[in-house]
Amino acid sequence: MAIPDLMPHAVAAKYAVLVDVGYLYAAAGEVLLGAKERKEYRVAADELIQSLQKHALERISGELLRIYWYDAARDRVPTVDQRVIAQLPWVKVRLGNLNARGQQKGVDAQIRSDLEALARHHAVTDTILLAGDEDMVPAVEAAQAYGVRIHLWGVEPPYGTNQAERLVWESDTVEVITADFLRPFFSRAPQPVPVAPPVTAPSPAQVFAGRAPVKPHVKPGQVAKLGPNRPRVEDVGEHVAQKWILTRGRDNIRDLLPGPILPTVIDTELLIEAEKELGHSLRPFPEARVWLRDGFWARVYREFDLGVGVSSK
Repeated sequence: MAIPDLMPHAVAAKYAVLVDVGYLYAAAGEVLLGAKERKEYRVAADELIQSLQKHALERISGELLRIYWYDAARDRVPTVDQRVIAQLPWVKVRLGNLNARGQQKGVDAQIRSDLEALARHHAVTDTILLAGDEDMVPAVEAAQAYGVRIHLWGVEPPYGTNQAERLVWESDTVEVITADFLRPFFSRAPQPVPVAPPVTAPSPAQVFAGRAPVKPHVKPGQVAKLGPNRPRVEDVGEHVAQKWILTRGRDNIRDLLPGPILPTVIDTELLIEAEKELGHSLRPFPEARVWLRDGFWARVYREFDLGVGVSSK
């Protein structure tokens, strides 16, 4: 009779990266730009995440499970940047609520819950925690009790420290992410463009009036299909912009400025919503995509009292 193998099998090394975005952005904004609020700067988040992933790969042996990106949004409705980040491979966006005072609610609880769950289910052998709050300590201790090693990362402070002393004590290893590492991904937010005089400021339609229309290729014997109506498409673009301002909030739409290029994810959402409004596809008509963006930006620029920009192609 075969004797069953009762020896425990070795667990393959696997790690997760848990990022408290509120801590990361606030600490980096302070040390790099002296900024106190997130609206004062812009972050190339996709590039930052890729660099953090590479940095982790160089320091932790094993396979990356995923990066958990903990942030907050009003009513948990994701911002433009958060929607783009959510499309990245190996990234899980987790949102808490952002109250009227700009304070995050529920983010720490999500981090603690995930940290303990990953350890309890033996999903990881190591966890990188990029955070600074002492509230993380009980979850760190619980994860360690399940055999998980905790590697604490922090942002270089301008002076003193920006992480709870006890959190530093309880972690297995501690590393400081330098300002030089973070600098390429943070920049000051652009200043609002001065309001152009209403009499001389051209509309997006006037700016692009001289553009030659794109004509669909028609084979001999075929009848060319009538394309979409330009004023109607521009009106729909404005309508979608208005709806997003009301449902997603002005702060969310402000993240798109100064334009006129839209992130691919948002540009696709604009097209889909416009096609629903129109009741037909715009995809065979490249020029209609331009008109749609013209209308969208016209409404956004009016909302923020900005001059006319240059439309995307």
